[in-house]
Amino acid sequence: MTEVSFSSWTGEILDNRGKTDTDRVELTGVKVPAEFEPGERVTALMGWNGLIVMDERVSIPDMSRSYMEAIQEASCGKCIPCRVGTRVMREILTRICTAGGEKGDLEKLQRLGADIMVASKCEIGKTGPIPVLHALKHYRKDFEELINQKKSVPRGHYRWHITAPCRAACPASLDVPGYVELIKEHRFEESLDLVRERCPQPGTIGRVCIRPCEFNCRRNLVDDTIQIKFLKRFVADYEWTHSPEPRVPRPTEKKEKVAIIGAGPAGLSAAFYLRLKGFHCTIFEALPEGGGMAAVGIPDYRLPRNALGYEIDTIQRVSTEFRYNVRLGKDLSLEDIEKQGYKAILIAVGAHDNKKMRVEGEDAGYEGFIHGVRFLRDIALGNEIYKGKKIAVVGGGNVAIDCVRSAFRVGFEDVNLLYRRTRKEMPADDVEIEDAEKEGVKFNYLTLPVRILARDNKVVGLECIRMELGEPDASGRRRPVPIEGSEFRMDVDVVIPAIGQDVNLDFIEERHGIQVSKWNTVIVNEDNLATDRPGVFSAGDCVTGPDVLVGAMAAGYDSALAIEQYIRGEEFHLPEYRRMEKIVKQLGVYDPNEHVGIPGGWPKSTMEHLPPESRIHTFEEVERGFTPDAAIRDAERCLRCYRVLMLATDMEEIPADSVEDQG
Repeated sequence: MTEVSFSSWTGEILDNRGKTDTDRVELTGVKVPAEFEPGERVTALMGWNGLIVMDERVSIPDMSRSYMEAIQEASCGKCIPCRVGTRVMREILTRICTAGGEKGDLEKLQRLGADIMVASKCEIGKTGPIPVLHALKHYRKDFEELINQKKSVPRGHYRWHITAPCRAACPASLDVPGYVELIKEHRFEESLDLVRERCPQPGTIGRVCIRPCEFNCRRNLVDDTIQIKFLKRFVADYEWTHSPEPRVPRPTEKKEKVAIIGAGPAGLSAAFYLRLKGFHCTIFEALPEGGGMAAVGIPDYRLPRNALGYEIDTIQRVSTEFRYNVRLGKDLSLEDIEKQGYKAILIAVGAHDNKKMRVEGEDAGYEGFIHGVRFLRDIALGNEIYKGKKIAVVGGGNVAIDCVRSAFRVGFEDVNLLYRRTRKEMPADDVEIEDAEKEGVKFNYLTLPVRILARDNKVVGLECIRMELGEPDASGRRRPVPIEGSEFRMDVDVVIPAIGQDVNLDFIEERHGIQVSKWNTVIVNEDNLATDRPGVFSAGDCVTGPDVLVGAMAAGYDSALAIEQYIRGEEFHLPEYRRMEKIVKQLGVYDPNEHVGIPGGWPKSTMEHLPPESRIHTFEEVERGFTPDAAIRDAERCLRCYRVLMLATDMEEIPADSVEDQG
């Protein structure tokens, strides 16, 4: 627990100044960073919710000055209250801190801050003055001393960062308000350029992302969320349909080579950003095509192959080499790759194996028993699908939903999903569940299979039992408990378990010196994603276990940063903006109970969908995408919820007159 001297965060005052150890009160509900990086202690912070002071030696007037400099830097300058008002506040604070303070300055600062918060159009102006106003109220004597005694104060050491609730929720920390605003201004190509700074597959993510950004959108507290995912897809599709070739920078060429194992989102992301840094990348992929689970695990009605293929071609366009149908451990080994002169290796294999249901008969080899990942892969690769009329899919995640929706499209007439909890506990995306309901999928909640029934080695049914919800388990969800005597039979031709996925790491042997966890994931250094074997890194599902696509993509970006430093022979140092992003996530930016204080009534844009009665017979994409007018209209609803965070630190090596822009 970090000791706190003073806090006004979220408006709740904690004041330990002058108190003995026994009288001090601990700060709760906020995760205060103890260090910015090893050896650099965080002594105070200022941000959208107030200020927190850990070290009483910090000069609050000086930090207020530096904070307003950061606000000025972050301001878009499109409205006078923020552009001019924050500049005047900065000038007054600078005057106070350089022995030029005047009587009445503090009152001017208070009036200006209050006026700026009311009159500004976006959240830089509406939240920027908050910590300074808190400082003026609770540290007034410090300001008065500088003014009355005409004292100056030396600059401290500060680091600042710009974030937003949506941006902080994104695993890739995409600048959501930035690219949304560019859409509003009809600058579609520039919007896509900004997205590609962290996301090399915007069209893919814009179709299948689980949208953590949208669940942290403040607009949702007023009427409807900004449709961030679809806006990302819009700018990607706009380039696809309007530009002769993708807008990607040309990399500078370096001699060093990097080998990447796996052409899923983590591997593709790492290859893209390593190539932009100039390294030659070769991706070794066991499948006959790139994309990983996005290619063979997400059906075309959600992610068309040509859309995914366009983005893989874009990555190839920056001279990434792909070697398909090459399986590590079978066709070549880690040693083979190292002998080919690669300076670093990234293991980025996905979770392509299935978890077992642990029910009687699942290992008997019955015809008609098909694992969900295999079912979707066979559809994607054009393999023959086991025929039948009635199918039961077991599970509650997105893979299970993909299986039931695909089942109609390959000829099944009676499609059932079995889930042992209720709709409320299902981890699948609500939008996907609703689409499955519209398409006629039958949902059997509080139902658990206990035995697979077969005749002549073919599946003919399932023996199931009804469940009820008991006390919450470790996941926080209520534990399903069997109801004695409620067993029943369901006649089906095909059973598909889709209850989870596992990573296959059989290619890693003890002699390789790479640690594997008891969950069959690669153990890496949390910061640089390095394994215990020199030059070998790992990222994506093989490190975290099955996770969201955007999370694997973000890990690929981070691995590129680490691999570049390794090849250069540098000691790894996590970039400052990435450290700040992690601190922001700890603090938490989104407040679901906030009263935003603006009128609602501006609903989100609508999108054309294929009608359910026709789409269940085709793998044609269901969601048709935004028109330019719809995209612009939805982008105009954005509240531009930027926030600025500043840390005071005690690292002596930082120049005393620096205020670093980490935005």
